[in-house]
Amino acid sequence: MSEIQVLTTGEAAKYCGVNFRTVIRWIERGRLKAYKLPGRGDHRIQTQDFVAFLRDNNMPVPPELVGTNNRVLVIEDQPEMAAAIRRTLKRAGYDVEVAKDGFIAGTMLMRHNPALVTLDLKMPGMDGYQVLNFIREQEDHSQVKVLVVSAETREGLARAKTSGADDILPKPFDNSELLAKVSQLIGDGQPVSAQDQLV
Repeated sequence: MSEIQVLTTGEAAKYCGVNFRTVIRWIERGRLKAYKLPGRGDHRIQTQDFVAFLRDNNMPVPPELVGTNNRVLVIEDQPEMAAAIRRTLKRAGYDVEVAKDGFIAGTMLMRHNPALVTLDLKMPGMDGYQVLNFIREQEDHSQVKVLVVSAETREGLARAKTSGADDILPKPFDNSELLAKVSQLIGDGQPVSAQDQLV
């Protein structure tokens, strides 16, 4: 698995098949997130921001850029369920951490920097909706995919979707369903719309 973390404007241009000046224009117009190197003024683009840009613009994502971050944070207060999700994802090669409540999740988001979060909605203290709002309000974690894994009602799941969840997996579920959704969200595939499940 590639460890490409940062791209130059020239490298990004090559992936897109455009002149590097076009990439600079995208950055200047705010379409592509980047930062400037101190002193030199050269732009650098984080891989996850570039991949998000490609997906937003329906451009192909180069395989070597996909999966540079395979970290998953499981936010689940039931130890048996958390262990089951962790075991399934670890077997599939993901780097998994578990947070047993929303407060711990906030700290672990910063430390673990996951590509995806699985989120239970019914938790004591800070519930899943509050955690979801917290994630979506953090600029540093705006690219984190959120897969709600919950036994909530259809109305509750629909609320999670409108609050910013990328996809939904109702409990109980098969391990194959979990892996398929995680793979779609942070792999090559595009997220499967959960609207069909809620109609």
